[in-house]
This record gives sequence, structure tokens and C-alpha cells, in this order.
Amino acid sequence: MASEKVETVVAGNYLEMENEEGDSKSTSSKLSRFFWHGGSVYDAWFSCASNQVAQVLLTLPYSFSQLGMLSGILFQLFYGLMGSWTAYLISVLYVEYRTRKEREKVDFRNHVIQWFEVLDGLLGKHWRNLGLFFNCTFLLFGSVIQLIACASNIYYVNDNLDKRTWTYIFGACCATTVFIPSFHNYRIWSFLGLMMTTYTAWYMTIASLIHGQVEGVKHSGPTKLVLYFTGATNILYTFGGHAVTVEIMHAMWKPQKFKLIYLIATLYVLTLTLPSAAAVYWAFGDMLLTHANALSLLPRTRFRDTAVILMLIHQFITFGFACTPLYFVWEKFIGVHETKSLFKRALARLPVVIPIWFLAIIFPFFGPINSTVGSLLVSFTVYIIPAMAHMVTFASAPSRENAVERPPSMLGGWVGLYSMNVFVVVWVLVVGFGLGGWASMLNFIHQIDTFGLFAKCYQCPPHKA
Repeated sequence: MASEKVETVVAGNYLEMENEEGDSKSTSSKLSRFFWHGGSVYDAWFSCASNQVAQVLLTLPYSFSQLGMLSGILFQLFYGLMGSWTAYLISVLYVEYRTRKEREKVDFRNHVIQWFEVLDGLLGKHWRNLGLFFNCTFLLFGSVIQLIACASNIYYVNDNLDKRTWTYIFGACCATTVFIPSFHNYRIWSFLGLMMTTYTAWYMTIASLIHGQVEGVKHSGPTKLVLYFTGATNILYTFGGHAVTVEIMHAMWKPQKFKLIYLIATLYVLTLTLPSAAAVYWAFGDMLLTHANALSLLPRTRFRDTAVILMLIHQFITFGFACTPLYFVWEKFIGVHETKSLFKRALARLPVVIPIWFLAIIFPFFGPINSTVGSLLVSFTVYIIPAMAHMVTFASAPSRENAVERPPSMLGGWVGLYSMNVFVVVWVLVVGFGLGGWASMLNFIHQIDTFGLFAKCYQCPPHKA
């Protein structure tokens, strides 16, 4: 009975807001709600799936060349399930926090709840500061990676400009995301984004099979521990896209329905990442070790150019996904988060884009930067901290007894849940952060030594006269 009452409390404000939005009968209002104002389970699923498989789709064949075919497939399955588990933990903690606050009559009508606030409300300021540091740093570099990917992709359609110049141009384009208020407003974008990555993944698969294996193809991986753990950490990063889980949940009319959404999204994403990475690696083998962007090896056709253009649009969308939580944090810091003026909020957000733009120009290493961010930031942001926070939150008997969301019985109740969490923390700490951090930093430093900071055109082929 208690859980039913809680569910009503959690969903209440959002249902009222939905009704208020629907008062107008005009055609423009209906169109706006259809394309712009989403909060359903389907919207959340599209947001999770679209956000999870952005430009990293193009670097997974590179990871396969480092790991070998078998390890590449196994790591995708393993980290896909682990990512779904910690996304579930984050959703449980969000519902717990929000329910407690709404019982205290706190109104979130004009306030977006974020992960660091959940940690603050449940565990105190030290956890809040830890969550804020790792989440913001990860999202900052996640946005940087999208800009680097934009420049890397467009170069294969138009090489009249170098990649650094393209980074300047796309930095300005991505700055327009300051005008998208919240995750409510990504309905049409997340839907289109997933369609774009679906096309690109199947294009890569089919084009590689039609192309066939290059002459003398070699599949040497794994050959070095540094490369092996770098590749594994890139896959850890692939399924660590749930740093925005709380914001996506908060945009839902009924956030407590989120539980399995990330798992279902991951299963769909695996139908894109496994065939495309395996097919490209089968066709090109060790050549991928020096071609982090898989599109650079596929022959130029109108289908490849279409894939490049679609990925560019999708990276713009994913830039918005990664940057919007940073906008919220900045708005709260300077005190404009609850203002209703869209223009004032957009103007206030602009300073957030500048360091992202600058970092993308300093470190244009498409591929290696994914592994570095994965090992040093993703490992803590979406794996270790959520698992530990969940264990500490429900450490006492009364907290477990009064928990809004109880662990599934199929996992063995609280004992099974704690066992899973301990495994996640130990594995990611040792393999993801420890070995992965060592390998990805060595690889990253090698890129700096080879190409230098502010590289004008990273991994560009010699320009034909």
C-alpha cells in the first residue's frame, strides 16, 4: 500500500504540468507538444538509446583491433549489462530522494533535479561534492569528444579545411544548444538521433561485408596489454552514457517507470554496435590500429557521405545531451535556473561552451580520448559512485525497511543486491580505473608525443595535390 501512495506522490506534479500544457486547443500547441514536449516512457527510451551510441559507434572497430574479436564481443555484452545495472541503481536513488522531498512538500515544478542533489539529499555534502566533480568533468569532456568527432567526420566529406578549422566551426554551431531548455524538449531530436545511428551502424556493417577483406588482412589483436586495456576502457565508456540518467528521469511524467528502460535501450544498442564493429574489424583488421574513425577506411560513396552527415547531426544532438546538465549546474550557481525567461537562461549558459571549445582544439585525439575519459571519469561517475552510494544509503535496517524501491527477489533480495554492487566496485576500480587508466594514459601521452597538442589535422592522410 505504501508504494502505491508513493507512486502517486512522485507522479503528481508532472501530471498536473502535462494538463496545464494541454489546456490550449490550438494547432500550434498540439504540434509543439507532439514534437517538442516529451515525458513518456518512449521519450526516455529514445533519449537513453540515442545518447548511448553516439560517435563511439565509429571507434568500436578500433577497440576490436586492440582487443581481438572475441574479447571485443564479450566486453560489449559484459559492460552493457553492468551499465544497465548501475543505471537502475541511479534510478532507485532518484525515486528515493524525490519521494522523501515531496513528502516534505518540496515543489520541483521549476527545478530540475540532478545527480549531485540526489547524493546531497541522501548522503550529505561530501558525496555531493564528489558526484559534482566527477559528473561535471565527465560531461565536460563528453561534450569535447562530440566536437572532436564532428571535425573528424566532416573532414571525410570535405577536406578543403583541416580538422582544427572544422572544430572552430562546429563549436559555434553546437553553442546553439543553449536555447534548448531541458530534456523535455529533446523528443524529436532523440528519435531522429537514434534513426541516424541505426542507419550508420548498418551502413558500416553492409559496406564492410560488400567491400570484403583487404589484401593480406591481419587480425593480430590482442598484442599488447596497453592496447588491450585501452580498448576495453573505450567499451566501458560506450556503456557509461547514463551520466544524464537523473535529468532524463526528471523529464518523465512518471519517473518510477524508468527501471528497465536503460536495459532495453542497451539491448537495442547492442544490435547496432556488435555487427558493425565485428564487420569492420573483419574487413580491415590491424589497419584500424591507426584509423580510430572507422569511416576513414570505407570507400567514399553517397552512402558513406550520408552516414557522415547523419552522424554530424547526431553529434550536435549528443553535444546537447552532454552539455544540458552542465548548463543546469551553471544556472544554479549563478542563480538563474528557475527564471522563466528562455533568452536570459540561454545567455547565461554561453560561458559553459567556451572551455569545451578550447579543450577540443588542444586534445583532438579522436578515439584515444574516449578511453582516457572512460577510465578516469566514467569509471567513477556511473559505476563506482552509484554502486557505493546505493550501499551506503540502504546500509541501516530502517532504511531498507522503508525503501521506496525494494530489490528484485530474483536477485536474492538485499544480499544479492549488495553482492552485485561490491563486484561492480571492485571490478571497475581494478580493471577500469587501475589497468584501464594506466593503459589509456600511456596511449594518450603517445598521441601527444606523436602529433603534439593543438594538432592541426589528427590522423589525416597526406593531402593530394
